[in-house]
Amino acid sequence: MSATKSADALNNLLSNSNILSNLSVPQLIEKALLRNEGTLTSTGALRVETGKYTGRSPKDKFIVEEKSVKDKIDWGPINQPISEEVFNNLYTKVLNYLGDQKELFVFKGFAGADQSYRLPLQVINEYAWHNLFAHQLFIRPTENELKTHDSQFTVISAPNFKADPEVDGTNSETFIIVSFEKKVILIGGTEYAGEIKKSIFSIMNYLLPENDILSMHCSANIGEEGDVALFFGLSGTGKTTLSADPYRRLIGDDEHGWSNNGVFNIEGGCYAKCVNLSEQKEPQIWNAIRFGAVLENVMVNEENSVADYDDVSLTENTRAAYPIDSIDNIVMPSIAGHPNTIIFLTADAFGVLPPISKLTKEQAMYHFLSGYTSKLAGTERGVTSPEATFSTCFGSPFLPLPAARYAEMLGEKIDQYNAKVFLVNTGWSGGEYGVGKRMELAYTRAMVQAALEGELNAVEMVTDDIFGLRIPAHCPGVPDDVLIPKKTWADEAAYEVKAKELASKFKENFKKFTNVSEEIKKAGPLS
Repeated sequence: MSATKSADALNNLLSNSNILSNLSVPQLIEKALLRNEGTLTSTGALRVETGKYTGRSPKDKFIVEEKSVKDKIDWGPINQPISEEVFNNLYTKVLNYLGDQKELFVFKGFAGADQSYRLPLQVINEYAWHNLFAHQLFIRPTENELKTHDSQFTVISAPNFKADPEVDGTNSETFIIVSFEKKVILIGGTEYAGEIKKSIFSIMNYLLPENDILSMHCSANIGEEGDVALFFGLSGTGKTTLSADPYRRLIGDDEHGWSNNGVFNIEGGCYAKCVNLSEQKEPQIWNAIRFGAVLENVMVNEENSVADYDDVSLTENTRAAYPIDSIDNIVMPSIAGHPNTIIFLTADAFGVLPPISKLTKEQAMYHFLSGYTSKLAGTERGVTSPEATFSTCFGSPFLPLPAARYAEMLGEKIDQYNAKVFLVNTGWSGGEYGVGKRMELAYTRAMVQAALEGELNAVEMVTDDIFGLRIPAHCPGVPDDVLIPKKTWADEAAYEVKAKELASKFKENFKKFTNVSEEIKKAGPLS
């Protein structure tokens, strides 16, 4: 099937009378309630369940092996190739399936707050609540923009269409397939809305570098003096929480581009983890969960419809989706200057990395390429407890191009704009997972604030003898002993064993980076 025939088939679907396009938030919520897709909580948020898939399905994600991208994609277990024939057959089946539905919901909007680089897109949904999710997470068009909107990429989501692996050439009933030539993302067999969001992010991670723009899996905010901060990290490491700072304005929650003009948000909303959410610790997220927000897999009290964020009986990957303007302190449009400070966030399940350390440029490149963290329970199917993992550039599941492309671009920008880089461990302290405890959020906030305000630039530093990281000996608002991991362990010998175990994992993982300088290779663990 050619790109022209593919577009014609899509246009035929969209010409049907069952299409409901760019409905308002109240209209979509009304539809979702009438269709029994969800219920309202006490704050007015729409609460839904995503069925048996409560996280992403990375093993079911594919890119069509097309001539125009074949030599550019970093093929492998993350970017799995699939044939054009398989895609075409599934595409036809899904369109036929959706054509038989009584109602389909279409959202037309954008990815990319900078109008010079934004991507016009449309999302076609079988569920009303999925379309509400798209409405809140992507950039919403004005009435005038909608009149001239010309979609350059289409997401087609049919959760109730399940593939037959033996017939359809997939790995399971679930599939997320990207065709760059046909400009289509095909999603089926899963109700987890995060697939919609992340599929567009993957697209932008291909398109932006082609225009010399660094695409980044990070949140961003800006201080009163105009200083910009980036927070890199995988889901659950604290990007949303730490960037939603009452004393700084939020640029964006999770995905950004860095051009010659500065940084810009790719999205128009936030997708926050809700596990153990409290008004005291995270007031901005707490207050954003109101009418128009979507709550995924959050348990509620049946008597009063109050959300119970401590109840993870469905999954630990409970989520809230809401528009960025639900946060008080935001930048609109979501554009700012060049970053002054870059924070790499890791949730260390070994409990041995310092809660904060200042990185040299070479260390920054080493840890960016390493992307060490722990996959947290529920974020992906099959992950039931934290697992040590290395996700290149803190976002390898979403990077179609070779990792070195993104790393080289970041290194150039650190040099060009003299950005300060810190590694912050939001994971475990005083012992590994199951023995120690998560770093207190109040301490992490104090350390991040000190980094952003330059209070750690001239402070005494202690060099860790295993990882070679420079640790501040003092930090306002944080006990000195908390800063040195060894001092938080009851058994220092046990700490040494676990620290060297993690150091060896770093070294083993970094062997795959053969084309980096010796200075970067030597910036890793010392022993």
